[in-house]
Amino acid sequence: MAKNTYNDISLSEMKAFINQPDCALVDVREVWEFEEFNEGGINIPLAEIRSKRDILVPYKTIIVICTNGVRSKVAAMDYCRVEEWHEKTILHVKGGIIEAE
Repeated sequence: MAKNTYNDISLSEMKAFINQPDCALVDVREVWEFEEFNEGGINIPLAEIRSKRDILVPYKTIIVICTNGVRSKVAAMDYCRVEEWHEKTILHVKGGIIEAE
């Protein structure tokens, strides 16, 4: 069986994607971080990404983001392992909100 993979995108590319139908932006930072500053989307802290997968079932494209790209990369890799999601497009904002490269 083929394994799904994620693709890295920039913060500016993410901003173009999030207005498309069937696309979800998932911020995997903690609630307090999301409340302090965010790019929009759904806040699902990294520790909860498995228990809250059902929220993302309706979406064809899932974009994950965090502060600097570390936690969101972990989430992207996890989402790629979901067997039922092999048809989904998983995108990771490389460098996160601060887009450190």
